[in-house]
Amino acid sequence: MVANPLELHPYASLSDAECRQRIIAAKQALGDRVVILGHHYQRDEVFEHADFSGDSLKLSREAARSNAEYIVFCGVHFMAEVADILSRPDQVSILPDLSAGCSMADMADLPKVEQAWQELASVLDPDETITPVTYINSDANLKAFCGDHQGVVCTSTNAQKILEWSFAQREKVLFFPDQHLGRNTGVKMGIPLEQMVEWDFDKPMGGLTPDQIKQAKMILWKGFCSVHQMFRPVQIDNFRKEHPDGKVISHPECSYEVCQQSEYVGSTEYIIKTITESEPGTHWLVGTELNLVNRLHQQVKEQGKTVQFMSPTVCMCSTMFRIDPQHLAWVLENLVEDNVVNRIEVPEKVAKSARVALQRMLDISA
Repeated sequence: MVANPLELHPYASLSDAECRQRIIAAKQALGDRVVILGHHYQRDEVFEHADFSGDSLKLSREAARSNAEYIVFCGVHFMAEVADILSRPDQVSILPDLSAGCSMADMADLPKVEQAWQELASVLDPDETITPVTYINSDANLKAFCGDHQGVVCTSTNAQKILEWSFAQREKVLFFPDQHLGRNTGVKMGIPLEQMVEWDFDKPMGGLTPDQIKQAKMILWKGFCSVHQMFRPVQIDNFRKEHPDGKVISHPECSYEVCQQSEYVGSTEYIIKTITESEPGTHWLVGTELNLVNRLHQQVKEQGKTVQFMSPTVCMCSTMFRIDPQHLAWVLENLVEDNVVNRIEVPEKVAKSARVALQRMLDISA
């Protein structure tokens, strides 16, 4: 069932403190029937209620292994889609606020990708020469596209292993929607920058010549994360002036220039592990979402470690922020009354093909 906007409900006027008590009560009433998933970028007022926390793929797999009837995903739309695809038929995936999307995922929609595939076919045979690889931060129908074209899904953790497999299948890769994860991973693999071309989906032929396409090893979709786009090399330079012994760690969704100046580059799970296991007294500059950075700072400060957000400008994932205690309380209390709202259900035809690409990734990464 698609819900009416929350503003039409009395929950919008509830305080966070009142919502907290109602969420706790609803969880107790539902017991094992519900599992709440909290992505690392969620606000603390929501994150505290998560039964499992982590990145999107880890959370979906945890939910599928649970006995829960309802999967409430405190994240964004594509994450709830993955949970629906990977979960059992008797499980229901729910997104507390349907407006919680992902601007990066929106930059690569199916019509644009299909058009790109057709335009590439005027230069070469894409089904013979190109492996399509989609970042998990994409819509289900793009995962299905990859499943239908012998392609695969990747995460920021397994991107290199997935690309190695992809190049073993065909000579080129079309990587979408995040150009930065593709470029940073390609550089790590030793692929020259000149062999990684950018496909501008707003231009005919992606703004590329036939020769550029033929000579490219990676064709990178011109997509990006609005949060990680905020980080700049000058911010690292300023940090090093103040903290010569400090360490810089960045997510691979950051630009090539930022990642090149970082001692460590990796997924959210990698960032958390690296900082929590570092020596006491270390000072970190972190290039990823603000809620995660602030939570990490609180977690390690007693060890004398400091964790600093890279940008001087407050920059959080605005769509993740749409999941608030009011929406969570509303969804859970409806479930107590056996009323499912904001269900995310991927059509079986799409889910079947997407599952192929996801399972291929899981098999490669095993």
